Amino acid sequence: MNKDRQIDIMGIVNLTDDSYYAESRCSDAEAAMSRIRTLVEEGASIIDLGACSTRPGSHPVGARQEWERLSPVLQLVRREFPQLRISIDTYWSEIVSRAYDLIGDFIVNDISAGEDDPHMLSVAGSLGLTYVAMHKRGTPENMASLTDYKDVVSDIVEYFDGFAEKALQNGINDWILDPGFGFAKTVEQNYRLLSQLEKFKSLDRPILVGVSRKSMIYKYLNISPEEALPATQVLHYHALCSGADILRVHDVAEAVRTVQLYKML
Repeated sequence: MNKDRQIDIMGIVNLTDDSYYAESRCSDAEAAMSRIRTLVEEGASIIDLGACSTRPGSHPVGARQEWERLSPVLQLVRREFPQLRISIDTYWSEIVSRAYDLIGDFIVNDISAGEDDPHMLSVAGSLGLTYVAMHKRGTPENMASLTDYKDVVSDIVEYFDGFAEKALQNGINDWILDPGFGFAKTVEQNYRLLSQLEKFKSLDRPILVGVSRKSMIYKYLNISPEEALPATQVLHYHALCSGADILRVHDVAEAVRTVQLYKML
């Protein structure tokens, strides 16, 4: 594996009180900016803003409320950090259009790979935005019951083969794949995906890995999300060895150090 490749750390900022990890929650724009400053100082190259929790069992809030939470922070972060790469965690094409009008270029981080909004792919393509396509099934409310795969790894590789054609048809030239750890996968399936992450390199796309403090760690080890940082870094190191290009994390400083040690070794 090429250790000199570009590896990005995407810092998580949740503009909602419904995230499974309390430290990432920001109740208002001031709290969000404080967290963003810390993550940037620690070495985040991308900041991922999410205004609607998508954890299993969560309920959607709708595009209107999502935008009310998101827009003030977008204006502030673009003003204070004009060169910072911003990612917006949304599955609404309306949010993408309004955000582009407000701040210009950004990364669309869509947990549904365009399946939850029929206009998403065409909008992202027409605006020339980088697009993160994540695999999931169903909704956060029912995805835990949708884990029947013939083979979880080959099924999801095949899924992204199909997505590549959709991206081409909609003018999306720059897209990143996210296997969707924790979304419609059992704990065992999550680890199978991670253990065979290198198989996704055949798709010739950057790979984003989001396992930070997730239930695949804390439920398996019978600990809390707050206790899951050391184990998270173990999985981050494995992901890097298997070809991950972007780590989506709650704890930027620790992830940066993990990347440094990976490159040294």
